[in-house]
Amino acid sequence: MARLSYDLHIHSCLSPCADEDMTPATIVGMAKVIGLDVIALTDHNTCKNCPAAAAAAKEYDMQVIFGMELTTQEEVHVLCYFPSLEDAMAFDAFVYEKLPPIPNHPVLFGTQYICNAEDEVYAEEPRLLISATNISFDQVYDLTAQYHGIMVPAHISKPTTSLLGNLGFIPPDSRFTCAEVSDLSQWPQLIQAHPYLQHCQVLCSSDAHRLGALHEPEYFLEAEENSAPAILRALTSN
Repeated sequence: MARLSYDLHIHSCLSPCADEDMTPATIVGMAKVIGLDVIALTDHNTCKNCPAAAAAAKEYDMQVIFGMELTTQEEVHVLCYFPSLEDAMAFDAFVYEKLPPIPNHPVLFGTQYICNAEDEVYAEEPRLLISATNISFDQVYDLTAQYHGIMVPAHISKPTTSLLGNLGFIPPDSRFTCAEVSDLSQWPQLIQAHPYLQHCQVLCSSDAHRLGALHEPEYFLEAEENSAPAILRALTSN
């Protein structure tokens, strides 16, 4: 088994709320410098900077999981992770059709930059990515599974944009096996209040929108090896 330091919730310059210097190669390079073993790129409702992250991962010999922070129609944020770039981009195309055609206004919301393999900005996403999709929370498990991925409710106890903050409860037909918290010390109380969580893995990631917010190597997970499929299997094992 491999003990891996991780940060599995990071936004690039494609998320309008992230700093413009959060380009994929810069993120991957910083993660390598600070000593992380694996990171995940999880922009709002898009995976379009994942190809650039894949190029950077090869350059820096860094494990990057390709993902997305999906916003459901209930405005619950859910991290979606995929074992391959191909799966992530197929899911991206599906989600884009479920996103309302509201134009982004960079002055109000921030820029949405798409980078190429050289980490250069070559396009701006015109549609506002922080909108809620018309995908309901109870659809996400099956949808991600269709693309060989998994779902992890994000920052579940946050007052807004979270499972408990927005819905107030864990739906009885839920099937997710991992949840993210912003503060790991909250986990025992959350398990006590919501017994469903006692059978779940827990992640504590940064939700970084700026370089200085990436986690140092202080949180660890165990997987068979440092690969995306092995890490996703570890997050779905009870």
